[in-house]
Amino acid sequence: MRSTFTGIEISKRALFTQQAALTTTGHNISNANTAGYSRQVVNMVASKPLEYPGMMRSNVPGQMGQGVEFTSITRIREKFLDDQFRNENKQLGNYSIQNDTLDKLQAIVNEPTDTGIRSVLDKFWKSWTDLAKDPENVSGRKLVRENANALADAFNATSKQLSDLSNDLTSNIDVKANQINSLTTTISSLNNEIFRIEGLGDNANDLRDQRDLMTDQLSKIVNISVVETPQGYSINMGNTNLVTGQTTTSVTAATLVTAMNSGDLNSGEVYGMIVSRDRYVADYQQQLDTLANSIANGQVQITIPAGSVIPDGSVLMVPTNNPTGPAYTPVTYSGPVANRTLASDLTVMVQGINGLHKLGYTFATPAAKGVDFFTAKTGATVTAASFQLNPIIANDPNYIATSMRTTGTAPNETAVKGNNTLALLISQLKDSKFSFNNSGNTNGAPSIMSGTLDDYFRSIVGQLGVQAQTTSRQTDNQKAMVDQIEDRRQSVSGVSLDEEMSNMIKFQHAYGAASRFMTTFDQVLDKLINSTGVVGR
Repeated sequence: MRSTFTGIEISKRALFTQQAALTTTGHNISNANTAGYSRQVVNMVASKPLEYPGMMRSNVPGQMGQGVEFTSITRIREKFLDDQFRNENKQLGNYSIQNDTLDKLQAIVNEPTDTGIRSVLDKFWKSWTDLAKDPENVSGRKLVRENANALADAFNATSKQLSDLSNDLTSNIDVKANQINSLTTTISSLNNEIFRIEGLGDNANDLRDQRDLMTDQLSKIVNISVVETPQGYSINMGNTNLVTGQTTTSVTAATLVTAMNSGDLNSGEVYGMIVSRDRYVADYQQQLDTLANSIANGQVQITIPAGSVIPDGSVLMVPTNNPTGPAYTPVTYSGPVANRTLASDLTVMVQGINGLHKLGYTFATPAAKGVDFFTAKTGATVTAASFQLNPIIANDPNYIATSMRTTGTAPNETAVKGNNTLALLISQLKDSKFSFNNSGNTNGAPSIMSGTLDDYFRSIVGQLGVQAQTTSRQTDNQKAMVDQIEDRRQSVSGVSLDEEMSNMIKFQHAYGAASRFMTTFDQVLDKLINSTGVVGR
């Protein structure tokens, strides 16, 4: 005989199962906008059917079904898409940092504008041209001094901005190291919790979502590979292990730099920061230093006109015209004025504006040759950070040399104040070709080794523009790739409110039908228990 209460049990199982499905649907809807959340589903199966009891197989056809039950609640997640996302996310982190750094470099260089170094340099050369028109004009000398100070300030400010940017990147590497340690510690704790909960037979769906979200964030900072083991995630950065089960390895800025040098760190935000600091910022700092030093002391060939009087004791580098020997040979000019007066035009190699300025005379009496025009604030080498107008000239513009002619003889030799030979030669340095022997390399491509100062600065600006354009394109392309993969992940794991609403109505109707089924059996049992055997009473 069939069990009288089978229907009650079947309806109870149906109520419990549909209630679990409704609760899970509500959980999905509640977390529709939660970062890293994966849609969860209730896995329903038919309960194990029963045969009629007996010593042998029952002759009653079929088996008696026992309703429905749910075996588990699982999240919908595709590991292949997770691996793809993390693999592309590391490159996005790298390119985005490099792109941001190059954008900042463009803002620092600030070219082409009317306020950048190029504009200040043009004004400096123009002030020399104006001074050459009236070399005795005190206002013209002061204008040269102020433009020289402005040029020094422009170099100093730009160099400081580059140094600050480099220091910011170094600080950010430290911040990212701490962030890595925080993420790996959280992941190891989640490994422990998931291992404990799932050891009891449950699925730690929400904890797994949190762990995957932490792993996704880590994948943008450094390149990682993830392997799931019985103890949890094992995460490596190249050959460097970061997490194994509940064990973590702390990192510092120094260890990250070492990992980059060994090849373990090859992408991610930290990689982009190190590349930006040690390649882009350092190279542009070096090129700016080369430009500043070349203005002061760079090798440049000039032609001194006939009739010029070379200061006593000066050594000029004169071309040898010998293809197999040295290109220039030193020639010392000393003695009476006649011995130091050029009979014809002479082409020589001088060391920048400093070398040329020392070939002229100030307005002092007796005649005194010029001093170094630009000097270094500290150290022996002029850099963009140490570039300054000689304090002697800054305090007294009369120490600016403009003349290359003298009258009289020693010790009464005096400069011809109205002569503008030196002022003209200095103004022509704008279009003269310098040798940039100490120019730096950028990404393996050498800067120009010879050209005008304007050519060299244009090469810096042009190179920066191309690099910024390239990284911007790479960033956009990589972001599109990451977004595409994330869209595919969301199509699999994301919560669709329309779909969840449909499921909610479906489970609601199933719950209502199961309730009605239980009510029906309640009425049947009431009739059976309370109305059977009362006939004739």
